[in-house]
Amino acid sequence: MDLAALQKLLSAVAGARIACVGDLMVDRFVYGDVTRVSPEAPIPVLARKRELVMLGAAGNVARNAAALGGEAALIGVIGGDAEGHEALRLVAAEPGVEGFVLTDPSRPTTLKTRFVSGGQQLLRVDMETSGPVAGDCEQRLVRTIRDVAAGVGAILLSDYGKGVVTQAVVEACRDAGAMIIVDSKARSFARYGAVDLVKPNAAELAHATDMPTSTDDEVEAALLHALGLCQARAILVTRAAKGISLAVRGEAVRHFPGVPREVFDASGAGDTTLAALGLALAAKARIEDAVAFAMLASGVAVGKPGTAVVSPQELVEAALTAHMAPAEAKIVTPERMVEEVARWRAKGLKVGFTNGCFDILHRGHVTYLAQARSWCDRLIVGLNSDRSVRALKGEGRPVNELESRAMVLAGLGSVDLVVPFDEDTPMALIEAARPDVLIKGADYSEDQVVGAREVRSWGGEVKLAEIVQGFSTSAAIARMQEKA
Repeated sequence: MDLAALQKLLSAVAGARIACVGDLMVDRFVYGDVTRVSPEAPIPVLARKRELVMLGAAGNVARNAAALGGEAALIGVIGGDAEGHEALRLVAAEPGVEGFVLTDPSRPTTLKTRFVSGGQQLLRVDMETSGPVAGDCEQRLVRTIRDVAAGVGAILLSDYGKGVVTQAVVEACRDAGAMIIVDSKARSFARYGAVDLVKPNAAELAHATDMPTSTDDEVEAALLHALGLCQARAILVTRAAKGISLAVRGEAVRHFPGVPREVFDASGAGDTTLAALGLALAAKARIEDAVAFAMLASGVAVGKPGTAVVSPQELVEAALTAHMAPAEAKIVTPERMVEEVARWRAKGLKVGFTNGCFDILHRGHVTYLAQARSWCDRLIVGLNSDRSVRALKGEGRPVNELESRAMVLAGLGSVDLVVPFDEDTPMALIEAARPDVLIKGADYSEDQVVGAREVRSWGGEVKLAEIVQGFSTSAAIARMQEKA
């Protein structure tokens, strides 16, 4: 999706009102380190470091819709337990989400607890019931849908098979007269009747049709078979890195190829897709634009830990990055640096930081940066602005302007991020990044390195890289002047 189309769509979805109906969950992520195996059993021991708690399923759809600029009415059911109180607190804390959450004391609030180390899930523990809501609770749910869904642009139905999406609930949604998009984990799509769109992933489509879904041809056959088994007007299947495929009755199947992205955590990616797709269609966007919007949003979400939301600004940045060369994408602001460092840390990666002017890149620089990268998993280079180079080196410097110096550095495989700074020292960047390793040349002593004391204070280390003799920017400039 190009930037102009994205900005137009972001303006259109701002304030669009949708209803998110279905299974409401609490997602808990417990992060820690595994360094040993239990002596009691052959299992890893997780040393807990931190915990994240957030809304999942229909709740995650609602919070994603709100984060993208829409207004979401969240309709679901919780139990009369501590997790239910947690869910209510989380709903109340979400700007743009209006909660219409009913309590059924006879059932537990669905809770998924994931234990994560080094970016990998070790175990997931679920507390749930899959029995359908019934009696007074179902009747209250139906009345709430009829009251709240009147006038919304779309109803997004999250059916995770936990019992909230009963036949009466589906009928109440259809009676509202709004567009209905279903995210279905069900074996049969026929249970939803004549809804506008059903959105399974490839595995769910395979489960519903008993057909393979690996290739484009297999997905086409499965989609057409699925349409024959239900009354939905269209079926859209998400296929991770392979993109999205769409079958509309009476039309040829269309494939929308995906863009390869680094996946940190796929939890909740389907919720993000549903929210973005529903908002765009509620804003009367073309299906092609709605699909592109959903793919962009889910691509950003999978790069974050947990069931994450994405903001309009993140979508704009992602759209810009998609049209950049790989080297250009490494040149970032301090704010982006902090976000990247958080993602690296969540994966258990060691972060290194160095800085300099890097005016005329030479063999000494390349060797220095390669050694710096050998001491960490990701290397950030703070790059002096033209003004700060001039203040350090005098008039006539830098020889190459900031943009050129940044691009050359970003082209090196040893460099993961380039962050320009205008201050006289990189102290602000160091404090923002909080690197595990601070690297400077061996022509400095440790007590001369800016930020050394601070890095050591939070448990980091300071390394001095070897200097290749006979290579320097000053010497290169002198040689050019002699030849001139």
